[in-house]
Amino acid sequence: MPSSVMPTSTQDGARPSPAAVSAVGLRKSYGDRTVLDGIDLHIPAGSVFALLGPNGAGKTTVVKILSTLITADGGRAQVAGHDITTAPDGVRAEIGVTGQFSAVDGLITGEENMLLMADLHHLSRSEGRRTTAELLERFDLVEAAKKPASTYSGGMKRRLDIAMTLVGDPRIIFLDEPTTGLDPRSRHNMWQIIRELVSGGVTVFLTTQYLEEADELADRIAVLNNGTIAAEGTADELKRLIPGGHVRLRFSDPAAYRTAATALHDTTRDDEALSLQIPSDGSQHALRTILDRLDTAGIEADELTVHTPDLDDVFFALTGSAVSNQPKEEVR
Repeated sequence: MPSSVMPTSTQDGARPSPAAVSAVGLRKSYGDRTVLDGIDLHIPAGSVFALLGPNGAGKTTVVKILSTLITADGGRAQVAGHDITTAPDGVRAEIGVTGQFSAVDGLITGEENMLLMADLHHLSRSEGRRTTAELLERFDLVEAAKKPASTYSGGMKRRLDIAMTLVGDPRIIFLDEPTTGLDPRSRHNMWQIIRELVSGGVTVFLTTQYLEEADELADRIAVLNNGTIAAEGTADELKRLIPGGHVRLRFSDPAAYRTAATALHDTTRDDEALSLQIPSDGSQHALRTILDRLDTAGIEADELTVHTPDLDDVFFALTGSAVSNQPKEEVR
């Protein structure tokens, strides 16, 4: 399902703006272990892309390659229009990276962490203080700004970490397991921050094992397994890959129930509940087909519900791995 990576020409001959991230055939091995075995990616600007995979699948390796922290053994990629091999400085100038564990220095205050980052980006003193003040306010850290970062909660540290990443005004942000270890409230707060970033035009590359997180945030999702992309698409597209979807019809009139059971084929009956279960992928076309068959037979169900597999089912089917409630750090 992966899309073509390189941009194509428009009808008038002009070329569209390059994708935020594009890659063809990325490969990486450590000794005799192949971590990535030909990865293709195409991520439009201003979107959220989620990379899912079990522990050790190579998600962090993809992030490290695309952010120029390590080199690939093969393939090519562009980030923000810059080749990761021939123009790594151009890539670094356009991106921000937040890892699984905070890069915040706990020995200094939140404000000092921000000002240090401003210095690293060569901002003037006045610009650094202005940017720091704006980001501390944006991330609701003003009251804690003068306190040592070691006193911050996990959610506060993660917000400070992302605020520090934004000092350089990146066009693309790599969030590697950004909500690992956070409580549900902090996780939902982080989701809102990510949505706000994207609404401001930032592209987010997200790695996660929280499937709810990918379902909630991502425009497109890719599942990484055994060094390759096992599947890619929207959440709904991925869910339709897995069998088990169905439409359930419930009736209050026994006569209507029996008529429907006769008129509809391939149904599973529940005579006690007066309900019928019909295999369906949950698509609009499949649902319309069922409704047309009911209309033709002059049958009206009292209740119709569509049941489709969730991302947990997709993840398990594609990787053979159960979903972890508490993701662990990847070695690579």
